[in-house]
Amino acid sequence: MTLTPPPSCGLPHLVSWVFDLDNTLYPASTDVFRQIDKRMKRFIARFLDVSEEEAFVVQKHYYHLYGTSMRGLMIEHGMDPHDFMDAVHDIDHSVIPSLPDLDRALAGLDGRKVVFTNGSLRHAEMVLERVGIAHHFEAIFDIEAGAFIPKPSPETYRAMLDRFGLRPQDSAMFEDSLKNLVPAAAMGMTTVLVRDRWHWAFDADADTSHCHHITEDLVQWLGDLVAARTAARPVSRSAG
Repeated sequence: MTLTPPPSCGLPHLVSWVFDLDNTLYPASTDVFRQIDKRMKRFIARFLDVSEEEAFVVQKHYYHLYGTSMRGLMIEHGMDPHDFMDAVHDIDHSVIPSLPDLDRALAGLDGRKVVFTNGSLRHAEMVLERVGIAHHFEAIFDIEAGAFIPKPSPETYRAMLDRFGLRPQDSAMFEDSLKNLVPAAAMGMTTVLVRDRWHWAFDADADTSHCHHITEDLVQWLGDLVAARTAARPVSRSAG
């Protein structure tokens, strides 16, 4: 994976910015996923009345087969997704730090900003408040807004774009998940992979041909983009 800074033109055609939540708007080193993963395993064990070891196998099998473990439990076992989301996102959010540099970078980025997540609305709101960037986002498109059909299902991307009236060719999508950027690229969105070596799925040799840009520092990338967009604007000259 070769890191790719924003082009000097500043991507002036982009007016909408779609951000994934977990491990994108805060660093994977917070290990929030480990908390969620443990609670997911315990919930599945209780729900299916199996050992946690068996639950872990089911959890990963459904994740790879259906995009999320929750979707698999809904389809295969008729589970109420609300119970699942309430249980797995009942975590300690205090491990997520405030990120004032990200706040400043987003403040300089003109255009509409939304969060697009496979998580719950409550979890997304808590994360954004912890990071200190909630005021930058006009809306959150959570898993329930997508009828509990998770990314990377293309129909969920279309539903998100339609909900907010976004045009894919005018929009960028930021994600930590390679597979979640595939539909975005296919629809014409500009894709930015936010890579983190702490990420559980990190693979230096993965196929990134659908990623237009790759960064290991979202704040720096956004800062460079804002600077490039500012520098590329025509200088207005007053008559006289």
